[in-house]
Amino acid sequence: MTSKHELRSSMRALRKRLAEVDPEAAERAAGHAEALPPGATVALYRAMGSELDADALAVALHQVGRRLCLPVVVERDAAMIFRAWTPGEPLELDAAGCPAPLPLSEIVVPDLILAPLLAFDAHGGRLGQGGGYYDRTFASLPDAMRVGFAYAGQEVERLALEPHDMRLHGVLTEKGYRAFQ
Repeated sequence: MTSKHELRSSMRALRKRLAEVDPEAAERAAGHAEALPPGATVALYRAMGSELDADALAVALHQVGRRLCLPVVVERDAAMIFRAWTPGEPLELDAAGCPAPLPLSEIVVPDLILAPLLAFDAHGGRLGQGGGYYDRTFASLPDAMRVGFAYAGQEVERLALEPHDMRLHGVLTEKGYRAFQ
């Protein structure tokens, strides 16, 4: 049985390879934006490392009138908050070192949260970086739709989930949107 630590390491390497061999994947994924579940306010993220870049998706969603926001880590062991954001607006690093909207930006509650990941399975399992930020946030916003944003090649057969792990409702990849049961 592979440990979560080993799985994270191998999936980071795989995601890096996927990013290198398919630099247009994020653009193709953004082309499927209309297939996402409804939601007036959509949380995206600013890609770090080899995470699938959400910039093209942000532009596509903004153009069809969806309000956008980005997560902000205010406290390391708490749920993230979300601040309104429009593509092109300035960002600063939050408490976790991730680009986030400035403190003057309005705090909002998203209906739909797109989350980066290292791996996902067909049952809605999500393997994140291990900090627990998204699981804590998902738990604090149980009515929000949870959607992974990833390369199709990040799918694994089955992830071993722990009680605190929150399942995704679907995943958006360069191949399109897929809802989970």
